[in-house]
Amino acid sequence: MGSLAVTMKGQVTLRRDLLQHLGIKSGERIEFEKMPDGELRLRAARPAGAIEDFFHVLDGKLKMEKPLSIEEMNSIIASGWSGELSGK
Repeated sequence: MGSLAVTMKGQVTLRRDLLQHLGIKSGERIEFEKMPDGELRLRAARPAGAIEDFFHVLDGKLKMEKPLSIEEMNSIIASGWSGELSGK
């Protein structure tokens, strides 16, 4: 288990290896959850899409940069079913 120093302002800087482990890039956000006994649970904040966004792709109101392949669609579907996209 590693440790991090807290600044006088109460800030903590996460090391690059920890950010990489979380899958966080510069400018992205981290979600936290308060746990019992003074623990925090951290995870990458992932924006959730809405089904309406998908419908707008179908009706032409929203343009995609490039169409998704069948493999990419299957990967997205599998991630949703496994709970990976919902942050669970």
